[in-house]
Amino acid sequence: MKLYDELVARGLIAQVTNEEEIREMIDNGKATFYIGFDPTADSLHVGHFMALCLMKRLQMAGNRPIALIGGGTAMIGDPSGRTDMRSMMTQETIQHNCDCFKKQMERFIEFGEGKAMMVNNADWLLKLNYVDFIREIGGCFSVNNMLRAECFKQRMEKGLSFLEFNYMPMQSYDFYYLFQHYGCNMQFGGNDQWSNMLGGTELIRKKLGKDAHAMTITLLLNSEGKKMGKTAKGAVWLDPNKTTPFDFYQYWRNVEDADVLKCIRMLTFLPLEQIDAMSDWKDAQLNTAKEILAYELTKLVHGEDEANKAQAAAKALFVGGGDDANMPTTEIPADKLVDGKIGFLNLMVACGLAPSNKQARQLVQQGGVFVNDEKLTDPTFAVTEDMLKEGVKIRKGKKVFHKAVLA
Repeated sequence: MKLYDELVARGLIAQVTNEEEIREMIDNGKATFYIGFDPTADSLHVGHFMALCLMKRLQMAGNRPIALIGGGTAMIGDPSGRTDMRSMMTQETIQHNCDCFKKQMERFIEFGEGKAMMVNNADWLLKLNYVDFIREIGGCFSVNNMLRAECFKQRMEKGLSFLEFNYMPMQSYDFYYLFQHYGCNMQFGGNDQWSNMLGGTELIRKKLGKDAHAMTITLLLNSEGKKMGKTAKGAVWLDPNKTTPFDFYQYWRNVEDADVLKCIRMLTFLPLEQIDAMSDWKDAQLNTAKEILAYELTKLVHGEDEANKAQAAAKALFVGGGDDANMPTTEIPADKLVDGKIGFLNLMVACGLAPSNKQARQLVQQGGVFVNDEKLTDPTFAVTEDMLKEGVKIRKGKKVFHKAVLA
């Protein structure tokens, strides 16, 4: 099976322009393509997973990826899927985030001469003279068409700022610039970026002629990918200092039954034949499929050693409180103790298992908290210094494990 057909079979393609040309180019390693990443944090999260895996697949087939960091557009903020304005970031913060992104991307794609490259649109957008910019490309955009774009609809209801209105022309200019300076002939992005991406394709054609080969393709899973990145306690990060390999493994181990095969198909590099053989798996077999998903993705992000540790720790815990050596752990400073104790509600907050004492109390009262494998019923319970020296294992619900130790 050629690459394009495989991407379709894996459920990765939603919309394309010039399908036959796109098929021929990526199947034969002729595409120089870009995917954009907004540097709004100092780590990528699982919502970016789809794009990273796609870049890896395409590079393996001989195509050249460009990771475009939106250091310039981040100064404005993408209104797509937003009901409010994004907060402004300093250039120093944006640069720090860009540096962190590249380190994480290197696990997926190979950078270097003739290989993948990372560019930052701040390098050209921040140098533009606004009047010259508007004179050069302003006539290529219809305001009426822009206002009909999906990316602006939600913001129109609450008020779209002129600042944000500039985002589409700026993103379109990125493709125009990359096409001219880096030979970039294809762009990939999520469903919520379709209007912005079409703007770039049309800009190239209007400025450089109809024969200019600029192509667009979108991924099926952008809205779901963004949803993947969020959980009740926040984002699931690729940085192990933000989300431990164990927690990362557990996140994928606990996906919904209806999503597990879809995630395996889209995000792992297992052969389609092997995945298709799982299509009728049910009940206990689905748990096996979840373990496969969790292991493969943890190995991809954190390496085989960490994946093995996470898998072993998870299996040990779920068969009755076995080895907890690789369990996420919080060290509690001695100065947090009062008279040699710390209230359990305070301990849960310190471990990040609840945002407040009130919510920690509710979890205990609902019977969803276990301490050293015993259900906790008394919210006034306090953990002693001696207990912390030994290590206190906390389980929240059926799936979240944590250990607290004395620093």
